[in-house]
Amino acid sequence: MAHVDDTATDRFDTVRFEAGRHRLASLAYRLLGSAADAEDVVQDAYLRWQAADRRRIEVPEAWLTKVVTNLCLDRLRSARTRRERTVGTWMPEPLLDGDPMLDPADTFEQRESVSLAVLALMERLSPVQRAVYLLHETFSYGHAEIAGILDLTEAASQQHLRRARTRVTAAHRRGGEVDPASARRIVEEFFTAAASGRTERLVALLTDDATAVSDGAGRTGTMSRYDTPPRIADVARAGFAPTPAKRRFAGGTPAIHYARLNGGPAILVVVGHKVVGAVTFDLAGGRIALVRGIAAPVRLARLNEGWRRYDPGPPVLTSW
Repeated sequence: MAHVDDTATDRFDTVRFEAGRHRLASLAYRLLGSAADAEDVVQDAYLRWQAADRRRIEVPEAWLTKVVTNLCLDRLRSARTRRERTVGTWMPEPLLDGDPMLDPADTFEQRESVSLAVLALMERLSPVQRAVYLLHETFSYGHAEIAGILDLTEAASQQHLRRARTRVTAAHRRGGEVDPASARRIVEEFFTAAASGRTERLVALLTDDATAVSDGAGRTGTMSRYDTPPRIADVARAGFAPTPAKRRFAGGTPAIHYARLNGGPAILVVVGHKVVGAVTFDLAGGRIALVRGIAAPVRLARLNEGWRRYDPGPPVLTSW
């Protein structure tokens, strides 16, 4: 009979863990900027949950949050991760809007915390600073709870939050939220101008201090960066102009779709129901402040999982 009871308890505890899996994954994704790494961390947390004496865990949500947070911090502090995430070599992994890893998304602060811009800004914070910032600003933990999760004093938690807020605010809050219809119009106009070679219109759509980065499809291990509107316009025109060579490289004639990734506007290049490239845009003051080109397969893996269940509507362009 005891064996039956233990089995029933294990089933109940597994159900309880699964009920919180999305929340844990969304925390890990915000801390790491990688969906694949977030999934690995959550699975590690599940194994620890299974091995723990769960009868002695008074508040499972708090216990699991602490485990996931500290597993993420261990990854961020590892020498291998520091090498992989050095400046100029790392970019957040984009996700389609509606992906559960992007929850919670009820407030501006929660939506902002998962934007690609803020995920990149997290790299400028220490691991502890980013954990305190996200736990407080996105998941509404108080400083006493955060102190318990991170083995800090409350005063230290408050200090880390002040420093993180200062750095994030100074670097990011340029334009606030952009009306989705306006964002789509600007991005589609940028793409149309690039595909037709209208350099002057491209430059006009960019802020004076606009930048562009590309992961080079993951072939070089470093990012390409362009720092002036004319140079960005030249690169966009060369990248978006249709050619037979590009069709051969893509494996067919792509369909170009508009989408929203991490709450921001994007263009997706799709061949045979597979996303082979994404271009994301950060907007400020009605113009484009940052363009990211993403084509490394590892950064598009979860996006492609979501794309198979996604209803994108008609493409912006089918004859590229």
